Amino acid sequence: MKKSLLALAALGTFAGAAQAQSSVTLYGIIDAGFVFNNNSAGNQLYSLMSGSLQGSRWGLRGTEDLGGGLKAIFVLENGFDGMTGRLGQGGDEFGRQAFVGLSTSQFGTVTLGRQYDSVVDYTGALEVGSQWGTRFGAHPGDLDNMNNSNRANNSFKYTSANYAGLTFGGLYSLGGVAGQSGRNQIWSAGVGYAQGPLQLGAAYLNVRDPNFSFYGNNATSSAVASNMSGSRVYSGYASARTQEVISAGAAYTFGAATVGATYSNTAFKDLGGEAGLNPLGYSGSARFHNAEVNFKYQLTPALLLGVAYDYTHGYGANDAKYHQAMLGTDYFLSKRTDFYVAGVYQHAIGTDSTNTAAVANINGLSPSSTSNQVAAIVGIRHKF
Repeated sequence: MKKSLLALAALGTFAGAAQAQSSVTLYGIIDAGFVFNNNSAGNQLYSLMSGSLQGSRWGLRGTEDLGGGLKAIFVLENGFDGMTGRLGQGGDEFGRQAFVGLSTSQFGTVTLGRQYDSVVDYTGALEVGSQWGTRFGAHPGDLDNMNNSNRANNSFKYTSANYAGLTFGGLYSLGGVAGQSGRNQIWSAGVGYAQGPLQLGAAYLNVRDPNFSFYGNNATSSAVASNMSGSRVYSGYASARTQEVISAGAAYTFGAATVGATYSNTAFKDLGGEAGLNPLGYSGSARFHNAEVNFKYQLTPALLLGVAYDYTHGYGANDAKYHQAMLGTDYFLSKRTDFYVAGVYQHAIGTDSTNTAAVANINGLSPSSTSNQVAAIVGIRHKF
């Protein structure tokens, strides 16, 4: 539950117009967990981690009624590490979101700033990593961005109103390089439908020069070196000229049970297109099919159980395959506080982006020294 921080009176009366009401809301999440990793570069690792079920954050959200159904809106959202107090998102003060815009209930919303792409908006909520599975249950390396690892800077975004359950929208991020209008640009589009027990979503994402525009758009990012070292699933593809994601998902609820599925195809195209970032001499494209099936059951109003399986198949410049199984439970002490437990097992085969034998590399963790990796977490989340 979000609490109102401030309710402001009218800013003034303009030529007989009605007073415009404004509000600013402070909100946030603190998420902390105890993590076991059975193989971190060959050794067992026990650690405390922040933001596993949901990223720890605090933010300000504001609206001003401009009259005639038109509102001005803004969001400033900071990510942080609850274990160390450090800024998240590479040191950005408002690295999760920062935007301002106009909104109407009839036509939708237009915003400008640092924002989420359409894959996140329309299909991300359908994968278990964005539900009960924690970020460890996201697709390997979060290669399709369904778990919202990356944002788009300098972006225009349109989000439609809700038309009997149907919503749609798109985003365009300016590259900002003089004389090279296409460099670093990002664009996406998506559509969603939610009515009764059925939820559907589909989205497309196109990122030019992803090493700099998508993976390297934070305060501590490099302007010349690789920013894609976070996962062996894709770390060898920093020289790609384009990253492309096609995603779709569905969920259906019957009684206390919900069954869901997602599919994505991710491509790192024109490998070698970024000079100096291709030590392995790749060319052509690296592509990945990803398919997930998931099931959750609301055993009681306070207790949720979940299970899921995910399969990733690399082809083109690699032939890596990742099998991933997930179990989880979430117990709600109140609407604002819950305990969660989750476990993930991953098995890798083939050759990965480093052009060596693929090893298991659960999202958010250091890679295993073998083809297998197991991670478990016990955590607490509090919303305010």
